[in-house]
Order: sequence, then structure tokens, then C-alpha cells
Amino acid sequence: MREVVFVDGVRTPFGRAGEKGMYWGTRADDLAVRALQGLIERNPELPLDRVDDVGIAATTQQGDQGLTLGRSVAILAGLPMTVPGYALDRMCAGAMTTTAMMSGAIGANQYDIAIAGGVEHMGRHPIGIGADPNPRFVAEKMVSPDALNMGMTAERLHDRFPQLTKERADRFGMLSQQKVQAAYDRGDIQPDLIPVAIKSTEGWGLATEDEGRRPETTMEGLASLKTPFRPHGRVSAGTASPLTDGSTMALLAGGDTAKELGMKAKMRMVGFAFAGVEPEVMGLGPVPSTEKALKRAGLTIDDIGLFELNEAFAVQVLSFLDAFGIDDEDARVNPWGGAIALGHPLAASGVRLMLQLARQFEQRPDVRYGLTAMCVGLGQGGSMIWENPHFNGKKGK
Repeated sequence: MREVVFVDGVRTPFGRAGEKGMYWGTRADDLAVRALQGLIERNPELPLDRVDDVGIAATTQQGDQGLTLGRSVAILAGLPMTVPGYALDRMCAGAMTTTAMMSGAIGANQYDIAIAGGVEHMGRHPIGIGADPNPRFVAEKMVSPDALNMGMTAERLHDRFPQLTKERADRFGMLSQQKVQAAYDRGDIQPDLIPVAIKSTEGWGLATEDEGRRPETTMEGLASLKTPFRPHGRVSAGTASPLTDGSTMALLAGGDTAKELGMKAKMRMVGFAFAGVEPEVMGLGPVPSTEKALKRAGLTIDDIGLFELNEAFAVQVLSFLDAFGIDDEDARVNPWGGAIALGHPLAASGVRLMLQLARQFEQRPDVRYGLTAMCVGLGQGGSMIWENPHFNGKKGK
């Protein structure tokens, strides 16, 4: 297989979904356009006419989040008319899947350069709106009705694994908020944010930071929150990713093409895998997908020096850590926090994990391999293994 590299990745700041969120007056496709424009502006050495394809994922493909986003957004962002594009849906793993599919095409020597990303405007397009699930899904007991409610699937993880207590989940959620704020204070996250012009009743403004952060979160405060998915449940707003609007974009290329054009690689693709599990416990999905990806790569979990795990729910990440014997507060896991604090704009989140890992690779030449992984609605998981081009051969502690 030909070498595939992650050249660069960017995203818009993530905003709270709904009328009070900063993107309420912004079109979904314009979020994607701005992210793609930002990616192009950051990479002036990229010959636009050599982009082979643009894949943009969205979970709810309707209205201003429809019309074959990869093609329409590419045109709006200024790519030549000769560049094709497509849209894709794998719910939360949309951008991860477009990245995987583009990487596969590059690795098979069919593409040289591709752009992969995702967008989700959950304020304008709530998950599942307008969908008509086949009644046989439930009537014939293929899946439980709970499987269509992501919060209930998280509660079921607590049910299935009693060691995944509410206290553990609350602590994980609190630490995510603290780690994100610490990363902001160090200036680690801001370099990959593309400012977005926004309009509200107060006039025009500029979105420059993620809107949903709550660094003041405490264990006492989390203990007092309601559990909306079940009376006396264990999943609360403090241990779940908030409804979020935002877009992400990644630039991928063959290793030889990147060298030809003078583009430096931030990561090298090692491999990827997707897997299915019972929809009722969809949060377990990243366990078999990671096992599959590791096996194909000839690696073990101990070879992974950094983990970027999507925090759809705290209990979901904890179930992954328990499966692989990793401590809740292992320094390798989400060192800059995650979706509980930053937000999870569904189809966009996969690339957010990647660009965050790429930045950490720059700071950690002692780490050779990193993993981005996430659970996916209707019982799936996705995992991608990356190699650090800055690795100096001296493993850290």
C-alpha cells in the first residue's frame, strides 16, 4: 500500500445548538464552506486543481445540510469545477469514515490528494428529524426501542457493568472540562480554529472559541444534575456531550505527493477499522473496532502512546478503558479533554479527534503511535491508528 499522510486539519469553533447558540443564524453549509476555506488558506502550496475528491459527512442530510455537501461546499469554497465531491452518513463517525475512504483511495493509488470532513448543525437539524425508521426494527425485535435513543444506550452501559458508577462518570466529566480549559490556557487548541463571521439580533460578530466550555464544573454540581434519560439514572448533562454545531476539514495526500509539493505530514496513516455491536449498547463499538485495527496493524494496545477518544458519554469512554485495562486518569487518554467540554457535532467529530492528536504528536516526539476512536449510533465503532512523523525513537515513560 502507498503511504497516506494527514497533511493538515482545521475546524470551526463549536457552538451550542439551538436558538441561544452562536450559529443559530448561520447556515450549515456555510460552516463547512468556512472550514474548507480556512484549510485552503493555511496550505497555499496546495494546487487546487489536483484535489481528486471532497467528501463531507452529515448525519441529517436535509435543507441547508443537504444537496451533496462535498460538491456544493467545494464549489462555494472556491475549488475548481473539475473537483468532484460527495456526502456521506455514518452518524457520529461521518468525518472519520470520509477520512478512511479517502485514505483507502490514496493508498490504492487512485487518488493523490483528497479533502475529508464533516458538518453538523444540530440546532437546525436535530438528530433523527424527518427520519422514518422501519417499524420491523422494533416490531420484530431486531433492536430495542432504547437503541434509537443514544442517552438510553449510555444508561444501559451503566446497567451492564456495575463497576461503571455514576461517580466515575462524574469525575471523568469534570476532568474533561478542566483539561480543555488548561489546553486553552496554554494555547494548544486555538491554532486549529478557523474564525467564523456570525450574525445575531445584536449584529455581526466573530466566533473564535468553543462556546460550551464549563471549567467551573465540580463533583458537587454534577451530583445535583437531573438524569433526563431515566428517573434516578446515571447519565446527566455533565457526563454527556452537548448538542453542538460545527464543521471540520482534513487534507490528505499520498506521502510521495506531499513531498513533491513541499507539504509536511502531521501524521501517517497506519490503519483503520469499523465494527458493529448490539445497538442497545452502541457505546461498546470502539472496543471491537480497535481490536480489529490493532490486529491488522500488527500492534497491541500497549503500543498506543496517545488516545483521542470521542466523549459522546463519559460511561462510553470508561467502558473502553476498562476493556483494555487502562486507568480512568491515564495521562495518555484525552490529555486536552474532549467532547463533554468541547461539544460533539456528530458527523464532524472524527476529524476533531485527528487534528487534536496531530498537535499532540508535535509536542510528543517520544510517542510513535496514536489512536482516534469513537462509538457510532445504531451499534457501531470506528478506530484509526496514526504514526507520529516526529518520533525520535526514544519512548517516554
